[in-house]
Amino acid sequence: MVFLQLFAMLILILVAAEVFTNALEHLGEKLKISEGVTGSLFAAVGTALPETSVPLLAIFAGTSNAHTNHEIGVGAILGAPLMLATLSIFLMALSVYKSRGLKGHLRPERTGLKRDLNYFIVAFAVAAAALYVPHESTAIRIAIGSGMVLIYVVYVWQTISSSKALVADGHATAADDPMFINKLGLPTNGYTIFLQIILGLALLIAGAKGFINGVEEAASILGITTLLLSLLIIPIATELPEKVNSILWIRKGKDTLAFGNITGAMVFQGTLLPAIGIMLTPWQPQNEVVVGFVVTLIAAVWLRVLAQRGQLQVWHILVNGLLYIGYLFMMLS
Repeated sequence: MVFLQLFAMLILILVAAEVFTNALEHLGEKLKISEGVTGSLFAAVGTALPETSVPLLAIFAGTSNAHTNHEIGVGAILGAPLMLATLSIFLMALSVYKSRGLKGHLRPERTGLKRDLNYFIVAFAVAAAALYVPHESTAIRIAIGSGMVLIYVVYVWQTISSSKALVADGHATAADDPMFINKLGLPTNGYTIFLQIILGLALLIAGAKGFINGVEEAASILGITTLLLSLLIIPIATELPEKVNSILWIRKGKDTLAFGNITGAMVFQGTLLPAIGIMLTPWQPQNEVVVGFVVTLIAAVWLRVLAQRGQLQVWHILVNGLLYIGYLFMMLS
């Protein structure tokens, strides 16, 4: 029964991702904004809602055991960017392996990609350093957490500011297909675009929540610890929206939207969520956490090097997949 639930929730997420991305393309086209803004901000934040809710619910309304709540919260906070930087980006590239080949080129707009990765690497390195700030140093932790929130605010401002130039350079968001909601006889306008976005988000969150419940039940049978469950199992479900959206976009040749959806979510989850963990949990350098930080930063730096070179090929992203497999091996061995 559990596996039937997982399959049903996966189908729901796939349908929801199609509805959501279709509406976002029309919104970006209507607002005349760049693919970078549509992917890195609108899509990234929207599809990050399921995994954002997990640590918040764990910390503020979890079980009666505070230690368990903190472990779930920290694991979910770290597991999300770990999954995005390794497995998610790998699956996205793998989805175009047959059509482009191992040496096929991936062509996201480089300025936005480098900006996303720069912000993420700096913020996540700060979050890693905060592991070694004593829990009693409340003022320092609050200052670090507030600083990370400010980093995201500056990132949003810079991303939006660069939109006009990118549109002029040919990177405007374009909708290739009619709105799904048009099939109900409704026109394409601001109201119907907003309605379809809300519908897609609601389905995404419902699907991810149902998937989480099923995964947690299956994992409990295997006897996995709470922290390891949060690091490895929960993100598989909560990151499904990003994976599916990016796969849909890159298979349509919309590489900028595909990469922006993932790297924009990395910035969101590498700044705001760690800020919560730093200020509201013990945020200690446990082995699983430290190794997770190291693997995530290596994956992000590798992508940043490739973006700088401007020669991003499908086979390059195999490294990110291998990093995730390596992390699994170290944690489960």
